Amino acid sequence: MARTTAFKGNPLTLVGRALKIGAFAPDFKVASQDLKDLSLQDFKGKIKIIASFPSLDTPVCDLQVKEFNKRAAGLSKDVAVIGISMDLPFAQKRFCSENSIKNETVASDYKTASFGINYGLLIKELRLLARSVLIIDKNDVLRYLQLSPEVTQALNFDDALTNLEAVVNGPTFTAKEAAPSKCKPCEGGVAPMSKDMIAKALAKYRGWEAVEDKKIVKELKFKDFAEAKYFLDLVSVVAEEQAHHPAMTISYNKLKITLTTHAAGGLTDNDFIMARIIDDMGTEA
Repeated sequence: MARTTAFKGNPLTLVGRALKIGAFAPDFKVASQDLKDLSLQDFKGKIKIIASFPSLDTPVCDLQVKEFNKRAAGLSKDVAVIGISMDLPFAQKRFCSENSIKNETVASDYKTASFGINYGLLIKELRLLARSVLIIDKNDVLRYLQLSPEVTQALNFDDALTNLEAVVNGPTFTAKEAAPSKCKPCEGGVAPMSKDMIAKALAKYRGWEAVEDKKIVKELKFKDFAEAKYFLDLVSVVAEEQAHHPAMTISYNKLKITLTTHAAGGLTDNDFIMARIIDDMGTEA
């Protein structure tokens, strides 16, 4: 997907993970209107159509939520329609109550921008979400993504619903990945990777270097300290959700990231999964 959008013709930067059609959709953590955590797994076994938008206080976003709510009434019970924005849950609850939004789950990404970061839809300059619609199938594979090139431009609802129908009628799809990119809990008893295993895995990653066959390290360079700190904050959100925490140090415009699995006393698959996630985020800080 493109890494930019625009507001009234002015270019804006999208940050977060760059996702591709056919990849497993990452989990995320947003807030429901009663301030409880809501994630992709709360809709497990359903086809998910997720529409993100900047703010309910704009006519285009107002229309978007109402339109998806109206169309959701005619969809299969196997389909969950979800709207996500940075609006506070209180504002979302009031809007949904006043407009009888009952067929669509509207949630807030205000806490950590987890959805925006995991799906590469966070607008850096505004800390709002870009306007988009995604379709994720029952196996949590991303099947469709429509990103509005202009924040003020409405989505093509008909195209989204046509593609949704194709997913509903043809749910079988082979993902382009062997497995979702998610770290697995490691409480000890897991053997570290051998030197040969590390070398084989490392060959698939650019810029990462092995240290004493126990750690992998990468140094990223940014425009200045603020940019390096911003990227560190993005990585921190995802790392916390993955329960796999890298060591990160900043030296002015340089960010050094070190990965290892302490419970194993060396490197495990989790370290390379985390490295891949970091690489997916690029350095567009």
